[in-house]
Amino acid sequence: MYPTPAQQSALLQQCGHARYVWNLALEQWSMWTRDKRPTPRYVEQARQLTEARAAFDWLRAGSQTVQQQALRDFDEAVRYFLAGSHRRPTWRKAGLHEGFRIVGAQASRIVKLSRKWAAVNVSKVGWVRFRLSRAVPEAKSYRITRDGVGRWHLAFAVIPPPIPAPGTGEVVGVDRGVTVSAALSTGELLSCPGLSVTEQVRLKHLQRRLSRCRRGSSRRRRVKAAIAKLYARAGDRRKDWVEKTSTDLARRFDVIRVEDLRIAQMTKRPRPKPDPERPGRHLPNRRRAKAGLNRGILANGWGDLVTRLEHKAAGRVEKVNPAYTSQTCNVCGHCTPDNRKSQAVFRCAACGHQANADVNAAVNIAAGRAVSARRETPVQVSLKREPQLTTST
Repeated sequence: MYPTPAQQSALLQQCGHARYVWNLALEQWSMWTRDKRPTPRYVEQARQLTEARAAFDWLRAGSQTVQQQALRDFDEAVRYFLAGSHRRPTWRKAGLHEGFRIVGAQASRIVKLSRKWAAVNVSKVGWVRFRLSRAVPEAKSYRITRDGVGRWHLAFAVIPPPIPAPGTGEVVGVDRGVTVSAALSTGELLSCPGLSVTEQVRLKHLQRRLSRCRRGSSRRRRVKAAIAKLYARAGDRRKDWVEKTSTDLARRFDVIRVEDLRIAQMTKRPRPKPDPERPGRHLPNRRRAKAGLNRGILANGWGDLVTRLEHKAAGRVEKVNPAYTSQTCNVCGHCTPDNRKSQAVFRCAACGHQANADVNAAVNIAAGRAVSARRETPVQVSLKREPQLTTST
């Protein structure tokens, strides 16, 4: 969206009203104890909102539809939490949670201006122009949000249909990594774009400037805005790569197999190691190295890629146990840590098969092959056979 400065102020005011109503409802709900009566639900809170709008001019100046919808969203969040499908509702903060939702007849007040531009009539704001990234769908609601860089977005509540399978019967395995974002069993190596070398140098320079800025100063605010723009640029490139890659895989293959990784647990910070000889002190736990690995995992969009694949190729995404897929030869099935010579080179100690390590793991994933420590999966060669070197015929 491209609002004028006056429209930006009005939109921010609407965001503040929606955030205030949400936090007020959350405060009421969080004050409940077992010895008290049930907290008010949406109908009672809507009645209280009407009384508050009559008492306070600043609240009455906003849209009643936006404020009531914030109460509806909170009531829905509470029901999902009690059902066990979602987490507990949290507080909304200024500068971080800027947005509101429009539902009902007002969601259809959209006029197309040209092939790439349209306008939406927002209550208490007026007609706001926005650029069309796709055709405007028939939606009953939309949401207006503002990101950390100050960009405004308009998102319609419409779930697109999944991409149909090509019907060729082809199966692909996807091995996710840090150096190579996604390796396919077909031999393709895909890399998620990030910041360029020049942008990384600028980011480091800005971070050093930020450490020397006085808190609350205008200079610190400008430097933080410049850093936020660089991070937003990297996030936009990652999202664009995820969308294009997931669409391409959903159109080319009938079955897509990925590793069943627990990314949230993999990116946790390491636990401190107490020093038994010095109480109150801790031993080195390589937390800086782990932090670098966590940044690499998150920068490659592991979770976003699988999530979008499940949306676009619904019912065609299978998760495979990742155990020992990178140590198993896809030709003979021999599994040993010695097979993985380096990050990129795989050479089987039994049959001598040599290939890219990520591609070898992707082939194992495509075959659904997972070897346990007890070798529960049968292999194609005898366990008692000694490693044999390859000979020419």
